[in-house]
Amino acid sequence: MKKKIACAALSLMLVASGCGKKDDASSGAADTTAPTEAATEAKTAEEKDPYVSYPTDADYHLVWEDNFDQAEAKLKEEDWNYETHEVGWVNHELQEYVPSEEYAYVKDGELVIRPVKNVDDNGKVSYVSGRVNTQGKHDFKYGRFEAKLKVPAGQGFLPAFWMMPLDEETYGQWPKCGEIDIMEVLGNDTTHQYGTLHFGEPHTQRQGMYSDGSDFSKEYHVFAVEVEPGIIRWYVDGKQYFETSDWFTAVEGEEEKPYPAPFNQAFHVILNVAVGGDWPGDPDPNLTFDENTNMYVDYVRVYQKDSYDENVKKPEKVMNWKEADETGNFITNSDFSVAEDLTDDEDWKFLLFNDGAGAAEIKDNEIVITSTNAGTEEYSVQLVQPHMPMVKGEKYKLSFEAYADEPRTMITAVTAPEVDWIRYLPDTKLELTTEYQTFTYEFDMTKKDDDMGRVEFNMGNQGSTATIHIRNVRLEKVQ
Repeated sequence: MKKKIACAALSLMLVASGCGKKDDASSGAADTTAPTEAATEAKTAEEKDPYVSYPTDADYHLVWEDNFDQAEAKLKEEDWNYETHEVGWVNHELQEYVPSEEYAYVKDGELVIRPVKNVDDNGKVSYVSGRVNTQGKHDFKYGRFEAKLKVPAGQGFLPAFWMMPLDEETYGQWPKCGEIDIMEVLGNDTTHQYGTLHFGEPHTQRQGMYSDGSDFSKEYHVFAVEVEPGIIRWYVDGKQYFETSDWFTAVEGEEEKPYPAPFNQAFHVILNVAVGGDWPGDPDPNLTFDENTNMYVDYVRVYQKDSYDENVKKPEKVMNWKEADETGNFITNSDFSVAEDLTDDEDWKFLLFNDGAGAAEIKDNEIVITSTNAGTEEYSVQLVQPHMPMVKGEKYKLSFEAYADEPRTMITAVTAPEVDWIRYLPDTKLELTTEYQTFTYEFDMTKKDDDMGRVEFNMGNQGSTATIHIRNVRLEKVQ
């Protein structure tokens, strides 16, 4: 869930809810009678088979499951806890989590997590949602954790199926305690699924992404992770798309804890739907909250093997250092002489986030970025080049030429996407004029070696959508 606060904040605070006037789309308590026509159509016999499962190893056997087949709307108390958290508890999220079957309930053989939009008499908007976990009731050191579910659609939603430790202080506050995200799908892009591992100090992550053309908001899919000593694997519908053995945990200034810490302790399952926050951005104010904005969970299952060999060693990290060209430049296609694919993960990549809209085109030895919507974040319109080799103790120089069709600002940086987004070169705002200028920035690399640094140009929410032109980008070591 991309948490940004310490795990110690998990102490619960009951916050009053339900005040004010709810909008028409979300008024009243949860309907736990007959399913709507849309929900019935979504749950065909083929799509909703509670016995479909994808254990990858014959040694796995089922140790716990919930098929949500009880008659009552409330979750089984022996299996689940309702969580309570105030607005903004993590990631600047907008929802309040309230422990009620109005927001997390069982209906027609599945768990429904229902975010709700409230509007009070003064027109103030607030959001309430559900979050449940198995902490202290079903915790497992290793195993295959699997759920069949369908996610909500709409800008601003972040549904999640994920895991946290039973005792979050064993190795220290988050992220040192570890976190396993099995399924996260942004509501504004329900064709991509993310699996992520969070750990370490500084906060480090390993992330995989899966897309096969499916819309995870229109179809049920099975999301799973296999946690074994020294290796963690992610799956969608039985297809593995990511694995890693590369993690650590440590208190800054101290030796690392023995591998495979922190992922050698009992973890529990969490299911929730977040509204707003740093990653998905604010909700669409015109979005109707209905059955399409709920998350539907067909089942949750846990499989384990009879035994696990915990005598594992941390793999030696092999750094994939990118070589500079004959001029000492680490940037590929620095003069924009090749009209490359700007959507893949090779060399230059153009990205849009949080309502950002625009296009990028390489022509005449420059890249031209045209924005039609600046988005809500400074990075909502972004040009990047990854795989920059950052070596501790070295000095670097970033230089480029740029101008805009009208005077405006742009932000540049050299960042660490896999190491808590550290800024090797801090976010630097520069003033663009209508004529090409040369910009040069030097910085010392003082952090640990990183072969996955990234050069960024951020052209989002800065008060202008004027077209930007960039050419002759260089990142080089200073001798």
